[in-house]
Amino acid sequence: MKKLPKLGFLYLDYVLRFFDHSNFKGWPNKIEELVYHWKDDKKRFIKEIKRKKIDILIGNIPATAYDTFVKISKELPHVRFVPSLQSQFSNKSKENVTLFCKKHKLNIPKTKIFYDNQKAVKYLEQKAKYPQIIKRSYGPSNYGGYYVHKVNSFKDAKELLKKKKYNPVYTQDAIKLKDSGDIRVMLIGHKPICAFWRYAGKNEWITNTSQGGSMSYNNIPVNALELAVQSSKAAKAEYWACDIAICKDTGKAYILECATAFAAFPYIRDWIGQYLMWDFSKGKFKMPHVPLFSWEELGKIDSNLLRTLRHIGFSKYKPSFDGECYLNDVNIGFDMQEVYKSDDSDFPKPMNINKIKKYFDKDKEKAEFELKKLNLNSASLTDIMTLYAMQEELAVEIHEYIQENIITDSTDLLELESIDEQMLKCWDKNLDDMRVDINSVEEYELIKIKGIGKKLAKLIIKYKKQLNGFKSIEDLEQIEGIGKNKLKQLKSRFKIGV
Repeated sequence: MKKLPKLGFLYLDYVLRFFDHSNFKGWPNKIEELVYHWKDDKKRFIKEIKRKKIDILIGNIPATAYDTFVKISKELPHVRFVPSLQSQFSNKSKENVTLFCKKHKLNIPKTKIFYDNQKAVKYLEQKAKYPQIIKRSYGPSNYGGYYVHKVNSFKDAKELLKKKKYNPVYTQDAIKLKDSGDIRVMLIGHKPICAFWRYAGKNEWITNTSQGGSMSYNNIPVNALELAVQSSKAAKAEYWACDIAICKDTGKAYILECATAFAAFPYIRDWIGQYLMWDFSKGKFKMPHVPLFSWEELGKIDSNLLRTLRHIGFSKYKPSFDGECYLNDVNIGFDMQEVYKSDDSDFPKPMNINKIKKYFDKDKEKAEFELKKLNLNSASLTDIMTLYAMQEELAVEIHEYIQENIITDSTDLLELESIDEQMLKCWDKNLDDMRVDINSVEEYELIKIKGIGKKLAKLIIKYKKQLNGFKSIEDLEQIEGIGKNKLKQLKSRFKIGV
């Protein structure tokens, strides 16, 4: 028996933790915890991984940090990321989901992605079949349908694009859903371990429980499970989730979303942990046995109780001699499998902006050729850079601005993929207001100080005006909510005592 690999949990500040030690019950060695602190933390983080001699780093990466971790992984070729960075490709954007599905010939609704707004408008006016589903491609997931819109006419589409200014314009033919519902399938080792219908609420079209929708674990069609298994295998994903639509008229299954980042009950995270322990130990630990359609029985349990259940296990069925032949029939049911290692060739390459920028600076014809290869020949460099607006620096601003404004209730875990969902929803709803209210560069600079939000910044400026400027540290101490750390930064900011 070979020595067990050294494991580490990947955590990020302000992001909900998918795994903890209890999900890996029985692992004999210490599992390290490694926290990435955003901003300029890449070098320190890489050093810590090397110092702790990590072999396998376990944890999902939010979309805002994906590109950074691709770079980190290149500097740690000996470290296995679980899920792999390649399997997390679809987490980053709706566009990546489409690219992934097209590469692997997986059924998806007819989808068009435009980086030229005029071409998008022309398509929506002349060629699109309505209704269309227009989504925001980059940034957070849908979170209650906040970034997904159904338009029934060109007029509606044009008004939406004018209002939302999405770039790129990501639009799909709407699927006529069977029973007004879609299906969420969760898989471990390519085996479906949980699946349920999500039905739209009254007078709603979005199948989301937060908008009055309902759920059912019964009568999941096999073709939805088969499509989910195909996509999981294509992604070479240790664990995976798909949202699948069944066409009411044809019965055909289509992938709507797929990713390694998804909300899961505690017992599902335990099953993933057991599977990974089996994988990492080369069979020393037992693989979890999860019967197909077990979700139909588990779904009978009240969801409030289901959220608290841990370490659910099932015994394997041992047939009589007469039934033994069924064990050898590979067409019956689905089994967990070992996941093949993924590599860069598995997925479409994200565009290399620096490379294209270099061509723009030196050889415009070469730049245009590179853009054509990416089907972006109509896009300007500014358009391309816009796609990457949700990078780490902006994510840090989001985190710092709403630290004091977000309260996470653990009972909401089923509805959330990560705290980024809450953060970015709050960002979209409030940041425009915040920017309008900011009446000076000074207020904006104050908000950038860790721990100082919009209200406190306004209060500080109000006191400053009343005192005709801060002349001593005592002036700052009068403001409610100013602790030692903030006091130190404000002292430096207003150059008190200098």
